[in-house]
Amino acid sequence: MTPTNQFIFPFGQILNPVVQTDVSPKKVFVLGVYASAVHARWNDKDGNQLVAALAVASEPEIFWTGHDTQLQIDKIAIPEEAGKLVLPNVNLNGPSGRALDELYLKPLGLTRKDAWLCDLIPETRLNPHQKNAIIRSYKPLMKNFNLPKVTIPEFRQGELTTEQRRQEILKELFDSHAETLILLGDLPIKWFLNYFSDTKNRTLASFGETPESYGLAHKMKIDGKTFSVIPLCHPRQAQRLGASSKNWFDLHRNWVKKKNALPGK
Repeated sequence: MTPTNQFIFPFGQILNPVVQTDVSPKKVFVLGVYASAVHARWNDKDGNQLVAALAVASEPEIFWTGHDTQLQIDKIAIPEEAGKLVLPNVNLNGPSGRALDELYLKPLGLTRKDAWLCDLIPETRLNPHQKNAIIRSYKPLMKNFNLPKVTIPEFRQGELTTEQRRQEILKELFDSHAETLILLGDLPIKWFLNYFSDTKNRTLASFGETPESYGLAHKMKIDGKTFSVIPLCHPRQAQRLGASSKNWFDLHRNWVKKKNALPGK
């Protein structure tokens, strides 16, 4: 993998890994897919919108809630003739972090201080919408305004196959002292759980896709240690963010309404 200090956002911010900083013992370990980014609306010098939501920096913390978006945007200086970065729609920064707090941890009686957070890829990746925005609005202005080339990579599932990253996640899981593992969607199941558990080739659906079976805890051994594993849909599904499944949304909404508790509580 190319060193992250070679990956550059529009307007020059360096891509940074976003990882858990509070490393005290936790009750649960939450594994997602990859980090999001700080988004800003980009207006030209006359105030006309060029891009509604442009990814311009790494999130300041893992599963960021977007609470200090203005502060993060103000850190980014762009040439005056290139326009201005301003606050985008409030829902465009930190939706997964807010969903984590309200739709995953709170129903289990937990807060952030109880959770060790991790992603399969600890950095943001360029999605098709961002790629198109850069091609359409940023690249044509690079020469005129001496803007840096954007080098953030696109998301490739091939990145998830590296043994080194799996071992890093496994170490974090054991370092967390958590007894419960929460998996957000199919990819953490496919690219982490299936490599280390005593049950192979599982998918989110295989754990249950009915109101009675969704969100249950399953005792499983991971690298020899027994954990309570709770497979849940990705926040994209739970909040209907972009392309999503109504079935998973309904199942998760039903799960949130239940009186859930950690195993053994």
